[in-house]
Amino acid sequence: MRQQLPDFPWDSLAPFGVKARQHPDGLIDLSQGTPVDPTPEFVQEALRKNSNSPGYPVTAGTPELREVISAWATQRLGATGDFDVLPLIGSKEIVAWLPTLLQSSKVLYPDIAYPTYLVGAVLAQAEAIPVGVDAKTWPQADMSWVNSPSNPTGRVHSEEELRAAIAWSRTHDRPVVSDECYLEFGDGVSPTSILSYTGGDNKNILAVHSLSKRSSMAGYRGAFLVGDSELIAKIREVRKHAGMMVPLPIQHAMVAALGDQEHVDQQRARYNARRAKLAPALVAAGFRIDESRAGLYIWCTRQEDAWKSVDWLASLGILATPGSFYGELGSSHIRIAMTATDIHIDDAASRIAAALATR
Repeated sequence: MRQQLPDFPWDSLAPFGVKARQHPDGLIDLSQGTPVDPTPEFVQEALRKNSNSPGYPVTAGTPELREVISAWATQRLGATGDFDVLPLIGSKEIVAWLPTLLQSSKVLYPDIAYPTYLVGAVLAQAEAIPVGVDAKTWPQADMSWVNSPSNPTGRVHSEEELRAAIAWSRTHDRPVVSDECYLEFGDGVSPTSILSYTGGDNKNILAVHSLSKRSSMAGYRGAFLVGDSELIAKIREVRKHAGMMVPLPIQHAMVAALGDQEHVDQQRARYNARRAKLAPALVAAGFRIDESRAGLYIWCTRQEDAWKSVDWLASLGILATPGSFYGELGSSHIRIAMTATDIHIDDAASRIAAALATR
C-alpha cells in the first residue's frame, strides 16, 4: 500500500477504558455509537422467517426491497425525478470503498468527521482534503462528502448549505455524496436530505442511509444508496464483480424495518431523553455543549485538551471519545454517545453530580 492507513484511533483510548473499569461501580461506556436498545421484534421475526436462504442474493437487491427503498426515499427524503437505489453491507462499506469504486484521485471530506472518510481516500490512493461546511470555498476535486447530521458534532446542514454543495457538483461535474445516516434523529430540528433540493435532477448526487441506528440493526449490516441512476449503475457493476451482496435474510429484515415508522419515533425519543438527562450534568461540570442538535451524541468542551476531559470522566468510570479522533479541529472537544441504557445514563449523570459535590 503506497499510502499508510492511520492508526486505529480507539486503540489509544484503551488505557482510559482500563482506568474507567477500576471505578467501584464499574464502567459506563459512552465512547462508541453502538446501539444497545433491542432490535424491534417484528424485524427479528422477518429475519427468522427468511433464514432458509440456500441461494446467492443479487447485488441489486430483491424487487421488494428496491420498491420499499424507493418509496421511502420519495416519502421521507423528498426524492423526485429519476433515481435508483442500491442495498449496502452497512454504510461503512460505501464510505470506505466509494473513492475506489469511482476511481477518485482527490476527495473532499468534512474537517470534523468520522475517520472512515479519510480511510476511504487512503485506500483509493487519493489525495484527501478536509474542508469546511461552506461548499463555496471548496476546491476542485473528483468527489466530495457531506455529512448531515454530523458524526461527531450533531450539526445539521441548512437548505442553503446543501444547495451550495449541489451547485459545487454541477459546476465541477463531480459527485457529492451526502451521508445522512442520522437523519431520523433530530432533537428540536428536522434534518433534511440533499435529495429534496435537487429539483428532480439527481445527476452526481447520492445519499447514504443506514438502518444501524434508525432501527437498532447495527449487527445486521443493512444500508443503502439513493440517487443518480448512472452512478449507482456504475457502482453496482463493480460490486457485482467484488461479491458485495447483502444477505437475503437481511434484505427481508430491511423491508420490514423500512415499512414501519413508529419504532423510529420511539428510538428518537429515547436518544433525545438521554441527552436531556446528561447534558445538564455536563454543563454543571463546566462543559459547553456545541451543536448536538441531532444524532446520537453530545459534542462538548471545557476548552482544554480533549484527553484531559477524557481522563477526568474516566476517573468517574465514564468512557468518552476525544474529539481529536475526528480531526484537528476537535482537539478540545469530546464526543459522548447516548448509546447506553437509561439506567447507565442516569448513573453517569449521578456520578458527575457526586464528583462536583465533593470538590
